[in-house]
Amino acid sequence: MNWKPIESETPRTYAMVFESGDEAAGGLDRFAADTGVAASHFTGVGGFSSATLGYFDVDAKEYRKIPVTEQVEVLSLVGGITLDGDQRKVHAHVVVGRREGTAMGGHLLQARVRPTLEVIIVEAPEALQRHHDPATGLALISVG
Repeated sequence: MNWKPIESETPRTYAMVFESGDEAAGGLDRFAADTGVAASHFTGVGGFSSATLGYFDVDAKEYRKIPVTEQVEVLSLVGGITLDGDQRKVHAHVVVGRREGTAMGGHLLQARVRPTLEVIIVEAPEALQRHHDPATGLALISVG
């Protein structure tokens, strides 16, 4: 996986290209840590050979895992990077298309790239901070 800035002024924009075999969620985490990006949004397209998606069960306050055990097209990858305390947190959702044209979607927990994943990341000019919400058990963005 490689990335480079394609716009150096604020907001900085990065092009990130994953290669076949790369782990997508971990790569996004590594990008956030290595660049120090504290607020951004991103979009991407490509393909996965396998993945684990998540559906957040509000009552149980946990993600239910959705295994994807076949080659799929990444129809839409959307998400962002924020701060949770002093740690960068990547939050990404993905919709994948199956061979027969059906789609699956959810929170991106893990995915093995095949053949590529192309992601454009746009940094926000100000960091966004998360806080723990006891009602849901989630770390939600604070804007006020």
